[in-house]
Amino acid sequence: MSETGGTYTLLIGLDGVATIEVGALGEHRFEAGWYAYVGSARGPGGFSRVERHRELAVGERETRHWHIDYLLGHPTASVVGVVRTAGVDGECAVARAVGGERVPGFGCSDCGCDSHLVSRDSREALCTSVERAHRDLDGETTRLPEMR
Repeated sequence: MSETGGTYTLLIGLDGVATIEVGALGEHRFEAGWYAYVGSARGPGGFSRVERHRELAVGERETRHWHIDYLLGHPTASVVGVVRTAGVDGECAVARAVGGERVPGFGCSDCGCDSHLVSRDSREALCTSVERAHRDLDGETTRLPEMR
């Protein structure tokens, strides 16, 4: 797998209701359930950004740079899987294609999308939607092992 970067989606479990201050977006209420966050890893370090997100989710890192960092820093949030497509700038296409309820303005301050964070009650339905959206990109797609 190329480490040069591309597009990734974090599959996140939230075990309880959480009200979180999300930087400049302000306070948001997140229902317990399953979330998919779509991001890009095109800069230096490529997909190492995914590992940074995982470290924050398990408490090994404190610094919050992006909207998703605030959600991942909550004690009931965990990264349960990752889908990534190497060498493709498909962040917005995947974010639009993943079905579910969108969290307005989340993770998309640098583009024209409604949101890059989607929630669903069903983990299976969310995973299927994410994998389908990544398969539609023209690149090498990999689903990384589950975290729990």
